[in-house]
Amino acid sequence: MIIIALGDTNTIGASCYFLKIEGTGLVLDAGADPDAEGPASLPGFQIIHNNPGWYVDHAIVTHAHHDHIGALPVLVEHFPHVLIHMTRATRDLAGFVLPASIRLQRRRLREGSSVHPPLFDEEQLDLMSYLYLTHEFEEPFDVSGLRAETPLTAQFYFSGHILGAAGVLLTFEEEDQERRVFYSSDTNLRAQSIIPGGRYPKAPVDVLIMESTLGADPEAELTTRRSEERKFQQALQRAIERGGTVLVPVFALGRAQEILALIDRFKQRGHLPADVPVFTAGGMRAIADIYDTTRYNTPRLNPDFQVYGVEQRRMPRSHTAKRNALEGPSIHVASSGMMFEGSLSNWVAQHLVEDEENAIFLVGFAKEDSPASRLLEAARNGADGVLLDKRMGMQPLHCEVERFRFSGHSHRRDLIQLVEKLQPKKVVLVHGDADARQWMADNIAFFYPEMEILLPEAGEPLEV
Repeated sequence: MIIIALGDTNTIGASCYFLKIEGTGLVLDAGADPDAEGPASLPGFQIIHNNPGWYVDHAIVTHAHHDHIGALPVLVEHFPHVLIHMTRATRDLAGFVLPASIRLQRRRLREGSSVHPPLFDEEQLDLMSYLYLTHEFEEPFDVSGLRAETPLTAQFYFSGHILGAAGVLLTFEEEDQERRVFYSSDTNLRAQSIIPGGRYPKAPVDVLIMESTLGADPEAELTTRRSEERKFQQALQRAIERGGTVLVPVFALGRAQEILALIDRFKQRGHLPADVPVFTAGGMRAIADIYDTTRYNTPRLNPDFQVYGVEQRRMPRSHTAKRNALEGPSIHVASSGMMFEGSLSNWVAQHLVEDEENAIFLVGFAKEDSPASRLLEAARNGADGVLLDKRMGMQPLHCEVERFRFSGHSHRRDLIQLVEKLQPKKVVLVHGDADARQWMADNIAFFYPEMEILLPEAGEPLEV
């Protein structure tokens, strides 16, 4: 078996892995790098073209985050006969995420923040939808290629990351021996507010291809979900009691729904006044509908819970009405999670940051030099001001700013436990920066010296 990372392996960028298994060509995920524009954001599909006899029979998409699905239409353009496998919930979310990507690329081109036209269009999405094949969790399905030398079977295992997210078990025979390869994708062993923890195949597996997103984050392993929920609840209480308005910037898919579930729980238990208005807007409302319509056929902590059952108001469209919505005690759950310029969360933050009654609570990852990261750094350093939008310039920083850890990824000690659980002979570490992967490699080697650990570089073929 040959494994090639087609995206950058030293960043959390375009997740895409090509596997050549006994005559079958298989791609695991087809993501686009959210930190790059145009062709530079794509996986290296040309690597496959440059090797005679290589091809892609099947693609397996593990979940609907942009860095795992954003290049799927381009993959189909390169390999028109590919069959695409995903869970039903991922298919439903793809119907929202991919068109939204087109709109964002067009907006960036129109505003001049990008020189690249969209990488695909709506017509391509319509034409490729017939290629989607959906499967239930833990039900085997065939992914053997036309030139397969042995049958190749795949199974989805719920990964605990977001709605419909899956890890993938591949099973085939090599030299009359069964071999098992498990790709964790983005995974979370622990339950969130809506989504339960991940499920995994029985040990042992021969090869574990595992994410290492939080491998360089020592703080993540020192916090618990329960303690963060308690701190978040208390922070919301403080802000509401002093008459402030709270902004919670979120990623529209996954984090938004989990935060709304938490706020609803706080209200139900009397920790927050029932009449405090909660405002939402944009794509997260459409995604909430998908969460609700799939609640009985996807893993849930409580299948009866509905995101739309959480009382919420739609954020008004006009600037005057928006400003009025910011008056008085209220909670605004708004995208984007990193508060990029031009986003709703950035606009709201500009109107809240100068008033000490208000609060901005960050609940997700903020990459370096994003407005969310600048805000958090300024607050930690006691700075007098912060730059949220270049057009606005520096603003006085008086509001409360805090960060809470509600990651959809397992921290590094839990990932070590996953290695213990699956007992692989070889571990291939992906989806993390260089420090994260090296920490994981060093610690796996310490606890399990019998295991072979591989740190692939982009475009480097690994024989495993």
